[in-house]
Amino acid sequence: MVHENCGVVGAFSLNGSNVIPFVIDSLRALQHRGQESWGLAVPNRMPLKKLGLVSAAATEFQTLVKRYKSHAAIGHVRYSTFGKSTLQNAQPLKVKDLCVAHNGTIANVEELSSMVGGCTFTPQTMSDTLVAAQRLVMHTTENGNFTEAVSTLRDEMVGSFCFTFLTDSGCVYAARDPKGFRPLVMGYHKETNTYVVASESCAFSAIGAQLKRDVEPGEIMKMSLSGIESEQFSVDMPHSHCAFEYTYFAHPSSIMEGVNVYAARRRIGKFLAKQFPVHDADVVIPVPDSARPAALGYALEIGKPFEEGLLKDRYSRRGSMRSFIEPHQESRIEINKGIIPIREVIDGKNIVVVDDSIVRGNSSMSIIRTLRAAGAKRISMIITYPPISYPCYAGIDFPSQEELLAFRHASNDLSGTGAGDKISKIIGADYVAYNSTTNLAKAIGIPKEELCFTCSTGDYSALGIKPIFKSRKQMKGED
Repeated sequence: MVHENCGVVGAFSLNGSNVIPFVIDSLRALQHRGQESWGLAVPNRMPLKKLGLVSAAATEFQTLVKRYKSHAAIGHVRYSTFGKSTLQNAQPLKVKDLCVAHNGTIANVEELSSMVGGCTFTPQTMSDTLVAAQRLVMHTTENGNFTEAVSTLRDEMVGSFCFTFLTDSGCVYAARDPKGFRPLVMGYHKETNTYVVASESCAFSAIGAQLKRDVEPGEIMKMSLSGIESEQFSVDMPHSHCAFEYTYFAHPSSIMEGVNVYAARRRIGKFLAKQFPVHDADVVIPVPDSARPAALGYALEIGKPFEEGLLKDRYSRRGSMRSFIEPHQESRIEINKGIIPIREVIDGKNIVVVDDSIVRGNSSMSIIRTLRAAGAKRISMIITYPPISYPCYAGIDFPSQEELLAFRHASNDLSGTGAGDKISKIIGADYVAYNSTTNLAKAIGIPKEELCFTCSTGDYSALGIKPIFKSRKQMKGED
């Protein structure tokens, strides 16, 4: 199974302006969604694809803007946990006259691959995006209608997707799965009469565009010289927006489903303070960076000082990277070494440390050791996301159950306090409290039935599957 939680962009200028600067700057703004590779595509050319961060190619930007000059383009930043980070796996991909960029996971990719020539699917030779693109081209060739082809493909697929497509005729399409697992929004740049779709609205801030609205679940948009066209290719209620986006993945400035991520995270902290107040705390500190708003909300609610007790070393080689989305354990360890304590904030204090999640537990153990070494008297850890005990098949890197700390040590008691008592002993904290799905939904401001909590509940009904859990080696094709 191929897992990706990436960032996609599509741009079309109705007055013929060059959109490549918009695509590059949008991808830079979405870098937090993928740090392995990036790429862009324009009509009638093979896609440009590069390994590493977008900023690593900064010296080439002026040349690329001229070389790939176009009024229509799509782009992609990639984060995956399957196979090697190679240019072959980077996106966008091109199949005949169609370029595709994808954010999500197609859970039945092996079955789908049998419909495109009977090839055996392996992560070394194919990706779920490539299989979907090949199948979509087949459907388009058969019926000639792109929207109907997407609708037919949706009926064949199991999983989550946000696609951007580019045709050699110069049309840009965007489609979001009917459950709305992954975010997708539309914006407008007035000065150049350019419409943009992107995984998050922070991309629009980077280019001076205005957020217009979410792309609705089950909607396909077409951008062409005829303007903007939209159709609903499928309806599936209730929706299943990923709750983890609101606690960790999304940029705090982004607005998704009408909810500002920063404001939601701050509310999450306040709600947690009401449920799990640590009254003898001397100070509240965040684990940088995504837990910062929640820690502030928690501190304000219990009336304790908020301080920056842990800082990332921005000048180390990997200081700005995010450890969770690094696919290899050694990379995650290296990133966590870049977290530096401020002893004056920590020494001799009862610390409440707020973090967004505990997945594998390695980062949490490292942070607790760091706080102990800096003289923390007592450490209480408040986790904004519920215990993660099940793999995700909708695009987040929880690939194998064997890696999940809550499953290994607290699978028979996943309540916020029950799991916390067991996990605290494992990671070395004095106290651990997890959020609940009900409390988290209320804090986000979206009905619980409209959010996906599969990784905590094990309820895969929104995806319509009963998965067979595999080890990481099996997922990577190493067995």
